[in-house]
Amino acid sequence: MVPARPDRPAPARPARTRIRRTLAAVALCGSLAACSAGAVGAPRATGGPGASEQAEAAAKVTVVRPAAGRPVTVTAAGGTLRSVRVVDAEGGLLVGRTGADGTTWVSDRKAVPGTSYRVEATTRTAGGKEATTDSRFTTAPAARVNKLTLAPGKNTTVGVGQPLSIVFDLPVTDRAEVEKQLKVTTSNGTVGSWGWLKDYSGRDRVDWRPKEYWKPGTRVDLDATLDGTDSGGGWFVRDYRTGFTVAGAAQVVKVDLDTKRLVLERDGRAVRTIPVSGGTPGGDKRSWRGTAVLMAKEGTINMNSETVGLGDAYDKMVDFSMRLTWSGMYAHAAPWNAANFGRANRSSGCIGMSDADAAWFYGQVRPGDPFEIQGAETKGTVAEGNGYGAWNVGWEQWRAKSAVAR
Repeated sequence: MVPARPDRPAPARPARTRIRRTLAAVALCGSLAACSAGAVGAPRATGGPGASEQAEAAAKVTVVRPAAGRPVTVTAAGGTLRSVRVVDAEGGLLVGRTGADGTTWVSDRKAVPGTSYRVEATTRTAGGKEATTDSRFTTAPAARVNKLTLAPGKNTTVGVGQPLSIVFDLPVTDRAEVEKQLKVTTSNGTVGSWGWLKDYSGRDRVDWRPKEYWKPGTRVDLDATLDGTDSGGGWFVRDYRTGFTVAGAAQVVKVDLDTKRLVLERDGRAVRTIPVSGGTPGGDKRSWRGTAVLMAKEGTINMNSETVGLGDAYDKMVDFSMRLTWSGMYAHAAPWNAANFGRANRSSGCIGMSDADAAWFYGQVRPGDPFEIQGAETKGTVAEGNGYGAWNVGWEQWRAKSAVAR
């Protein structure tokens, strides 16, 4: 305690006030040292100058220093929280809520790995004394960072069969925790579900598909609030967003490899029938059956049989190429096979047609259009992860693939 000035003896009451303030400061520092998971900021009084307020100790604020993936928690003892502001080093605000009793504040979002935060909390005691504390903490960096790839691309227009698809760079072992952060919003309340599967690349993947084909004109938006979420195989350190629109006409491509005919239907009406030739029966060159969604229009590309395990059967430039699976099934122009269009299946697995028909067809279809393929001599049904094969799974079976719907 500081001695009183000789010419002005100190009154007894202010001396006791100084003792209480010193003890309060000791309590604050002691709380910081004793709680390894917490931090306490030094208060600065913001209340009025009244003697009773000066004599009253400020509320004690404790900021729990969370591990990454946990919310930030701020508590007040001896008073209530008037406001709490948590910002990261880039100025991003971590929004939260104060409990009903006013003594605890918890952030809505989780703390992110390798991020510094500043916490400013204003408290008020029962006697009306206000004080503000500042504190800072930094979370440990992530040992591994997970990233993802979204399809379709942002602000694209797609056909009625296009699912929303997410492929992860690293394994996702806590699927429920990740899926809970994936919010899909549609313009017309479309019923749909997430389903977990293995991508053709072997990576973890989750797709959201409607119960039935999309209604034309539907707007679809994804808000993936994954920042600070541990996938089990790595941390996400950012959020992701995308959105797309379903085209205004419902196009479905019907392919019958028994009759060797392809029919483009638009809004339930046949627009054009095209003679085709599918995969050669009796071996690895057979085509797939089931519903395959048009993944991309790739134009003129080099097709090499060695890339799909068919040896040196072919190596040529192919026009009007439309990808249907990751395993290499396309619809495309095949003038070398012209004698078989509408007559026999003699391709190496793709759906071939004339140059003229392919040019017209290529100009009509869009990514997301479903190809419904049937044929007695096909080699099996397109798998969910081989392109977009989710439509080959029944609705209840698909819903069972969700990590949270169960």
